[in-house]
Amino acid sequence: MINLISDTVTIPCTAMLKAMFEAKVGDDVFKEDPAVNELEEYAADLFNKEAAIFCPSGTMTNQIALRVNTRPLDEVICDIHSHIFHYENAAYATNAGVGLNLIQSTNGIMTVPQISNAIRPKTDWYPNSSLVVVENTCNKAGGTHYSLKEMSDVSNFSREMGLRLHLDGARIFNALVIDRAKPESVGPLFDTISVCLSKGLGAPVGSLLLADKEDIDVARRIRKSMGGGMRQAGYLAAAGLFALKNNIPQLELDHYKAQSLKKALQGKSWVKKIHPGETNIVIFDLEERITAATFISSLKKKGILCVAFGPHTIRFVTHRDVSEAKIRRCCDIIKELTFRT
Repeated sequence: MINLISDTVTIPCTAMLKAMFEAKVGDDVFKEDPAVNELEEYAADLFNKEAAIFCPSGTMTNQIALRVNTRPLDEVICDIHSHIFHYENAAYATNAGVGLNLIQSTNGIMTVPQISNAIRPKTDWYPNSSLVVVENTCNKAGGTHYSLKEMSDVSNFSREMGLRLHLDGARIFNALVIDRAKPESVGPLFDTISVCLSKGLGAPVGSLLLADKEDIDVARRIRKSMGGGMRQAGYLAAAGLFALKNNIPQLELDHYKAQSLKKALQGKSWVKKIHPGETNIVIFDLEERITAATFISSLKKKGILCVAFGPHTIRFVTHRDVSEAKIRRCCDIIKELTFRT
């Protein structure tokens, strides 16, 4: 089967497994795991941040960031496509005690005027606007991305308004590869940054939260309260470190594969709309006579796995475990695919 469900399905390569087996480990709850410490230091330096913390998932790093950056009864400004809104089980309400002010952006990219309009007046009956969350790349919008300038504009304005900033950078390296930008130029723009290692970078488990040392000290306490304190986590951290050092250049090839799929979809009578995006995510709407369930079933019979993103919407995600030959096979199948009226 050719698995286009997500870039989280990747399997560690032989070299990554070797790094995991050879990792020197300790107890990370006591900050005594050498591999975890090395990963955190390397990632912090990469983004020009003071410190980092290794967590089991991107949902946890996002949720910790909400706690670090807000107080109960605050409001978080984010895009309506945001992962923290759609895919984290409304944990912003239970974990941080905050609400969300959702911006109806174009293709998942918030602008400064939109953020400005979302800031609440300072009164007793409105929540306090305290945090802006930028998701880059924006998964639900089709893998769209903020350029470095767009991130800088949002950052400069938010700081002028006294708002803190969190970057949900689950796929931030996909965005940086598109623009040939450096991670160290992104770090100073945000108070906290979440980076996933288990998506396009190919590690089996793990995400990082990056911030200044004071915020990471708070984050460690919050992680523990969420059950995220791990013991000999160095075996997983070694995979993440290998991914950061070796697998970022591969992302450009994943983008090329996604564009090949988009070209195959163009002009098909059963495709209503292909969403924009230059990275490794392809989202498209089917004509209303075809349900997502029907489409998924048809492709599964032909050896391709994908996922629904709505009643008539499909998502493909390319990744390092889907070769160019497999993508060509997918494209051939798509071009030949028909549906009876």
